[in-house]
Amino acid sequence: MTQPAICPSVVSIPRGNGGAWRMEVHDRLGSTSDLCKNRLDAGQGEDGLAILALKQTAGRGSRGREWHDPGGNLALSIMLVGSGAVVPVGLWPFIAGLALHDAMAGYVPPGHALELKWPNDLLLDGRKMAGILIETGTEGGVSWQVIGIGANLRGRPDIAGRALSCLADCGGDVPAAPEMARALLHHLDLWLARYGAHGFDAIRAAWLERGHAIGTPIRVAAGNQQFTGTFAGLEDDGILLLRTSAGVRRVVTGEVLLAPVNRE
Repeated sequence: MTQPAICPSVVSIPRGNGGAWRMEVHDRLGSTSDLCKNRLDAGQGEDGLAILALKQTAGRGSRGREWHDPGGNLALSIMLVGSGAVVPVGLWPFIAGLALHDAMAGYVPPGHALELKWPNDLLLDGRKMAGILIETGTEGGVSWQVIGIGANLRGRPDIAGRALSCLADCGGDVPAAPEMARALLHHLDLWLARYGAHGFDAIRAAWLERGHAIGTPIRVAAGNQQFTGTFAGLEDDGILLLRTSAGVRRVVTGEVLLAPVNRE
């Protein structure tokens, strides 16, 4: 017998532009971002919609990887449509990364290091604990963006060859996913307002304060190429600058591993 669908609870959260985020809280979903895209495909795009899953069974990360969710973690996707999809896609990892970092920082006890890693990861004590996946397209001539954010709060998956962390590793109280989602949306409003008032220069400067330090040894894997150097900053459009023996190299895309330990 087919089980009836369980309707999500819906929460309205004030938004910095005078409107509101409409957050649906689902007990269980395959992928929060896939649900957003299914709504868009069905002509049901909704600017400011946030989809939160308390358990996600088919999450996706960058480069086609699965994002495993043992439960109790953050699985949130944000839909932006039309006039709401005004931030260039290449800048979203920095704006969303700052919001994620600052929301998480309020729950990290002293003595633990929280650090952004180019272009879309958040590290806790040097190990990945959160990631961001940006998807974009058009539907009926209207642009849309889906910002997917996954963060290990209460548990971390066991994936061979990858060093992961979760907020619970720090001890102390760990917020429930809806509380963390509210904090993240609040900080996202703050950073969107700052971007609107001051442009990407302000975002870039703030990211550099929270990201891996200038001079950090880095190894980059891009396609079938690998090259090493040290972090030399970000260009005005967020492109990574890598100082190598042959000079400064611009890195548009690639997987960044922070040396001497391969951290993912």
